[in-house]
Amino acid sequence: MKASLQLKLGQSLTMTPQLQQAIRLLQLSTLDLQQEIQQALESNPMLETPEDDEQPEAVANNSEQPGNSDSDGTDSTPETSQPETSWDESENGPDWSSETEIPNDIPDDLPVDTAWDDVYQSAPASSARNDDENDNDFETRNSPTETLHDHLEWQLNLTPLSDRDRAIAHTLLDSVDDRGYMTSTLEDIHSGLVDGTEDDPLELDEVEAVLHRLQHFDPAGVFCRDLQECLLIQLQQLPPDTPWLPQARLVITHYINLLGNRDYAQLLRRSRLKEEQLKSVLALVTSLNPRPGDSVDRTEPDYVIPDVMVRKVSGRWRVELNPDIAPRIRVNASYASLIKRADSSADNTYMRDQLQEAKWFIKSLQSRNETLLKVATRIVEHQQGFLDQGEEAMKPLILSDIAQAVEMHESTISRVTTQKYMHTPRGIFELKYFFSSHVSTDEGGECSSTAIRAMIKKLIALETPKKPLSDSKIAAMLGDTGINVARRTVAKYREAMQIPPSNERKRLV
Repeated sequence: MKASLQLKLGQSLTMTPQLQQAIRLLQLSTLDLQQEIQQALESNPMLETPEDDEQPEAVANNSEQPGNSDSDGTDSTPETSQPETSWDESENGPDWSSETEIPNDIPDDLPVDTAWDDVYQSAPASSARNDDENDNDFETRNSPTETLHDHLEWQLNLTPLSDRDRAIAHTLLDSVDDRGYMTSTLEDIHSGLVDGTEDDPLELDEVEAVLHRLQHFDPAGVFCRDLQECLLIQLQQLPPDTPWLPQARLVITHYINLLGNRDYAQLLRRSRLKEEQLKSVLALVTSLNPRPGDSVDRTEPDYVIPDVMVRKVSGRWRVELNPDIAPRIRVNASYASLIKRADSSADNTYMRDQLQEAKWFIKSLQSRNETLLKVATRIVEHQQGFLDQGEEAMKPLILSDIAQAVEMHESTISRVTTQKYMHTPRGIFELKYFFSSHVSTDEGGECSSTAIRAMIKKLIALETPKKPLSDSKIAAMLGDTGINVARRTVAKYREAMQIPPSNERKRLV
């Protein structure tokens, strides 16, 4: 078999650098996008923000200076400033001037108003803030978060102790977990400390005495060995004249297992308390904190910046891009005008390449905003019932539904809806939240799993505390409304909402 040359005609998808950049920007979160834009501004001299100008006239004449298109492909048009949304200041904000026309192909009966002229708007709100306010808030925003261990160690340093007791206290402190509980027994701690005290042997009573002293630290209940000791420590630190304090100590000391199993009949009989008295005792016990370490804030707050804003104007839902998600960028008109036609020098070639990269980057940002706004609009059109009535009116929705509506691939919809958030009158939700599976109804319709969760939560909220609803009973009640859900499905949804089973929801009151 000898070698030969053959010509074949075929098609293949090639991922160009521009397409790769557009896909990468599409899947970035808001914070990651801001960092990406900042890196582009620092690395590409052709990119700038409008606030970099010293003369406002340069912004107005931006489209007139370098608007020539050269035959060698170096179109230096830097008209990249993003148009702004027009909405009435008397309703919800300032009156921004609109700079683009709304497409004529939008039908008049579109149920959702979409601010298409808001696609390229991203003016930073921080530019209008006072610098003094930012400086005053610097320490608050950048202060380190205190952990439970730091809080306890700070109190330990203020407590007068001998060197021997301080060494014991530090060992006890090292065994406290984030909840405030001891993770090691006193015997283990004592055996670990005995090795270095041959001349003056360390007794177990000394370790326990130091532990009792540390149990007076804030928050109340720390350095406890179990739940019973945690609650008793907190009761001990209450004022002696606290109502029902002796009865609460009695219940915690002798009948905590009955209390945990919610066996109120046995608890009433053994404690010899009347039902009204036991209600008051339980109210005092439930006011205690079984996890005292959680009262010390150990994590920094996680702030979410919404990408899309949804509000109702004149009875119609309006979808807009958040103008604060990214700074406005454009091509630097001064640098672009320095590019010379038919000049192949190294400097001119470098500037031409940077100009082309800047235009690609801005085009990718515009494509990202257009896609995000288009997908968010379709979601709002489909989930208007949720916006008007709440979770119980949520409709089933999957990625393919939106993909068909916007004529895009499901993978693109998945990228757009991941780590992107929508601000609605009912709160801030990730775009993924509006997608859910469906359950068939008796009438041949469909009900989303989100709506079923909301119904389960509502039924549990309205149940009788003395006789909570079982999963089977909830499934039967949903069946009466036409929603066929199995008992195990109800249990799965209930556990996903972190709602305990019926035996743990039982209350005396």
